[in-house]
Amino acid sequence: MPRIQPVDPAAAPDPVREALAVLPDLNIFKTLAHAETAFRPFLRFGGAILGQLELDPKLRELAILQVAHAAEAEYEWIQHVTIAQAVGVPDDQIDAVERGELDAFADPERAVLELAAAVVAGPRVPDELFERLRAHFDERRIIELLLTVGDYLMLARVMTVLEIDLDEAVGSAVIDTAWKRS
Repeated sequence: MPRIQPVDPAAAPDPVREALAVLPDLNIFKTLAHAETAFRPFLRFGGAILGQLELDPKLRELAILQVAHAAEAEYEWIQHVTIAQAVGVPDDQIDAVERGELDAFADPERAVLELAAAVVAGPRVPDELFERLRAHFDERRIIELLLTVGDYLMLARVMTVLEIDLDEAVGSAVIDTAWKRS
């Protein structure tokens, strides 16, 4: 049972109800809707993360899966496995992330996964890891990667602290609505 019940869209203020109407019916969105003034700006930011970055979507999803795994966010994991599959991440890579076998990856994927794990674990990353990132990504993509990891770490903590009830995976429906978020 969740620690905070999701918002009932029918009883929500108009701006929240309108925002929820274009989103998949997920407990995470209905829970975040309690923060009425931050909800729509958060959705715009999430839409940018999922639909407007120059960072390769496969790398984005590997980073999100690593955050979900490292932060023990089952809800996030369930939703993003299907999204990762939709953007072309092979099942063997998804399985390797779930098993914590980062050695199974070569750079740049390994550097992305190690960065995500390091950010979840603590506030600093080793110089060697950062230099490996620099070898593969320009400054824009490094910042986009960090914003992705930070966004999904925040979501992971909301999901785990509030013990949000799991939803069935909706896959690319989350990405399909990313541009509609307001």
